[in-house]
Amino acid sequence: MIVITGAAGFIGSVVVGHFQRTGRSDLTLVDDFSKVDKQANWKGRRGVELVYRGELRTYLENLDTPPEAIIHLGARTDTTEQDWGVFRELNVAFTKMVWTYCAVHQVPLVYASSAATYGGGEYGFDDDHSKVKLYRPLNPYGQSKQDFDLWALDQEKTPPFWAGLKFFNVYGPNEYHKRRMASVFFHAFNQIRIDGHLKLFRSHRSDFADGEQSRDFIYVMDVVKVIDWLIKEKPESGLYNVGTGEARSFTDLGKSVFAAMGLEADIRFIDIPADIRESYQYYTCANIDKIHRNGFAYPFTTIESGADEYIKQFLLEDVIF
Repeated sequence: MIVITGAAGFIGSVVVGHFQRTGRSDLTLVDDFSKVDKQANWKGRRGVELVYRGELRTYLENLDTPPEAIIHLGARTDTTEQDWGVFRELNVAFTKMVWTYCAVHQVPLVYASSAATYGGGEYGFDDDHSKVKLYRPLNPYGQSKQDFDLWALDQEKTPPFWAGLKFFNVYGPNEYHKRRMASVFFHAFNQIRIDGHLKLFRSHRSDFADGEQSRDFIYVMDVVKVIDWLIKEKPESGLYNVGTGEARSFTDLGKSVFAAMGLEADIRFIDIPADIRESYQYYTCANIDKIHRNGFAYPFTTIESGADEYIKQFLLEDVIF
């Protein structure tokens, strides 16, 4: 049996869908299932057990046999949230509880960290453990992930295998509920469908042209491949970047969305909102040497192919994975 937290969320629900498509029915889904806006991500799942987030500790302690693995993807992910108490409770304390259970009962653990730990990228985007203390996140969300990563690296008692995944810019099906925090692919599709054109952020730095701000965009199906591989192969424990290793511009992204919709590109520029301007990242790109060195050999999806599948098979059809 595999326990998946954040199972009603974006990445978590796609992980659940993947395991179900491979024939697994022994899944325990953990989340706050009272949230109506995420019901489509879990209500149709068959052969699963639902556990509310606040009941997870009791559920785990009452199991006769520990789970095969825990995939801990539940977190508060709003990068504009400034209430540190929310992150301390949901992203740090709760994850420590899951880690401690896995260490005591020797259960493999995969948990969600974030590329937000890298801050502005002044020290690069390297998942080398010796560099973790250098990074300076730009918001409380990133700091909460950084704090837990540092805590995990300092622990003597650990799960038999563990991996903290520094997700870069993930996009794909099942993210409809994330509103402002949904990917630019999702917002671009909806904006183009309504307005016929796409507005991207203007650059407020002289070293980047408008629209040339770049991100390491990774399709959620590739994220699932990484998680599945980690659970099966259990390579070296530690932090892993989960990106493609290639930075692509927002202009490239916009063009890929227009192409998937069968439209000519019409891209316009607006100022970055004042509340996120100081913490806005102009460039991210994962160093993925470690995951390749440990045996992950699958190719990553280009933004052109990812946008084409996401839009044609999911957004235009209004279906989840």
